[in-house]
Amino acid sequence: MNNAVAGFSKLSKEEKINWIANEYFTNPTEAIRTIKQYWNNDDKLQQLHDEFIENTITNFYLPMGIAPNFLINGKYYSVPMVIEESSVVAAAAKSAKFWSTRGGFKATVLNTEKIGQVHFLFKGDSAKLQSFFNSVKATLIDSTESITKNMQKRGGGILGLELRDKTSELKHYYQLHATFETKDSMGANFINSCLEQLAKTLKEEAQNYSEFDEAEKSITVVMSILSNFVPNCIVRAEVSCKVDDLAEKKIENPQEFAEKFVQAVRIAEIEPFRAVTHNKGIMNGVDAVVLATGNDFRAVEAGVHAYASRNGQYSSLSHAKIENGIFTFWMEIPLALGTVGGLTSLHPLVKMALEILGKPSAQELMQVVAVTGLAQNFAALRSLTTTGIQEGHMKMHLNNILNQFEATTDERKAIAKHFENNTVTHSAVVELIQNLRK
Repeated sequence: MNNAVAGFSKLSKEEKINWIANEYFTNPTEAIRTIKQYWNNDDKLQQLHDEFIENTITNFYLPMGIAPNFLINGKYYSVPMVIEESSVVAAAAKSAKFWSTRGGFKATVLNTEKIGQVHFLFKGDSAKLQSFFNSVKATLIDSTESITKNMQKRGGGILGLELRDKTSELKHYYQLHATFETKDSMGANFINSCLEQLAKTLKEEAQNYSEFDEAEKSITVVMSILSNFVPNCIVRAEVSCKVDDLAEKKIENPQEFAEKFVQAVRIAEIEPFRAVTHNKGIMNGVDAVVLATGNDFRAVEAGVHAYASRNGQYSSLSHAKIENGIFTFWMEIPLALGTVGGLTSLHPLVKMALEILGKPSAQELMQVVAVTGLAQNFAALRSLTTTGIQEGHMKMHLNNILNQFEATTDERKAIAKHFENNTVTHSAVVELIQNLRK
């Protein structure tokens, strides 16, 4: 296909599918069969999924698993996780069980402040602009009353509003920097609606400000948008126990293990190449729960990685120490999450995931998500500093390889027995399959 298509969005769903199949596949009939194979048999439920996004042709499945035995602040959770990567759910569950017998996880929401900005250009005296802002600040906030009144009833709303001069970095550039509390809602639509109203009022009030000359009255609003960097919407997750209590089958010398573990974390604190992979492991846990609960994992990813760079160099999100014979492992991460609105009230499996978690508040969900990320990080570091990461991962990956080669039941039994005492590698599995089939 080497031509543009006109009016694709106006085609029916069937027409879109037929066009895709005929343009991109040598066997259009098979392509259409595969696409429709993933449709839900319930027409109403399928329509619900069709309307989540634009130009929908089918559903894309990801596995939803459960990591049980998470003891968080004295309460047990079974954590729903949506992810495609082998060993992640198993690792989270293993960490959860490990720490459930050592006091469990502690989690604390430190703050829930979210941020939005009106970005604008002002060609004039900055001192005059500050005086103008001081005089109209209350008017700006009052102009959002129709938008914020319901949120205020729930204890949320606009927390603060300030003028920021950014002209040293970009000519004529200023911001209205607003902070918000959105309670159990992630609040994106609420924040953006407030910001657009603030921008509108800002321009109107500037036109009527007698101290401005004509050029100064012409404020140019570039954009009004929330920020996914929420350094004051922070949750802390941690575990701790006596070093001696770390002992288990694969940790025969707990002191040596703890010291090596702390060194592994410190390497991630000072080495960006390691920190990226280290933090990716944390996000395996974080994203899986965020996705299962219908939240925006791209926003969470962007905000978390910005936070990891807040001191001028990308660094580990987690930290570890040994003091007075006590091992402590913790992290603080920014999480802007919601449990009402959006997919949380539409997607049946999202509603089920929240039900499994006990219908948590946004703050409780923040705690669960952060703990799952910390548990994932602990599991990865435990493997890295003991047996190595590949031993467990490749055993979990074995099923994917067997599915790829459509292994029979008898082949699976023979292969599983072979790898009880042999290292799993992709090439070793392929070679064994080929030998069995000779």
